[in-house]
Order: sequence, then structure tokens, then C-alpha cells
Amino acid sequence: MMLQQNGANERFERGLRALSEIDGHAGEKVVNQLANIAPDFARYVIEFPFGDIYSRPGLDLRSREIATIAALAALGNATPQLKVHIEACLNVGVSREEIVEVLIQMAVYAGFPAAVNGLFAAKEVFAARGDAGRERAA
Repeated sequence: MMLQQNGANERFERGLRALSEIDGHAGEKVVNQLANIAPDFARYVIEFPFGDIYSRPGLDLRSREIATIAALAALGNATPQLKVHIEACLNVGVSREEIVEVLIQMAVYAGFPAAVNGLFAAKEVFAARGDAGRERAA
């Protein structure tokens, strides 16, 4: 990881561990890209969402990622982040079918355009992972 933390603190280290477990290289890539333009913001991304929120004991990582993709799909304007978190869902044990169901559910609360866009984002992530040819069971 390019981002250096002078006098690394527990929050930052906890955030790096969570980021690595959840997002793997995709998360590191985002943080490194941010570090080139706004290193303080890149540090905030590690410390706050991952060091503080994702590390809380109240929900497991599966549940947190399901909530995250639902929220990002509902926003309708965060496709790059949605793709990263769809990948993260797969990394923490959420199945392809569960992801599809979460995105279909968004049609009820966020509208059909949000659901369609979320499903297309998922299709791209699945294709990149070599899952594109799998069809849902009837």
C-alpha cells in the first residue's frame, strides 16, 4: 500500500486489516488512487469506515456488505463504489444469488432504475470474476 501513516495508530491499523479482509486489492487500489491527490482523505477512508464502523461488533461483515450494496444501489449515483462492494460481498461469503436478490429488492424501495443499474453493475463484477455464464436456478 502506497499510503504511509506516520506514527501509525490503532485505528489506522485496524482499518487496514478490515480493508484488506473486505475489499482486498480493490480497496487498496481506491485508497492508493486517493493518496495521490488527497492523502489525508485516503487515511480517513481507512480510519473511519474500516477502522471505526466495519470493525464494530454489532454486525458481521456479510451483513455490513449487504447493507452497503443496498444503500449504494439505492443512491443511484455510486456505481464505481457499488462494484467495489459487490466484490467485497463475494469476498466475505455473500453468494451471487443473494447479491442479485438484494438488488432486485431495491426496485421496491429505490425504484426500477436503481435496481436495473445495480444488476448491471453486478453483472460486470461477476463477468470480471468469471461468473458471467452462470444462470440463476429457476
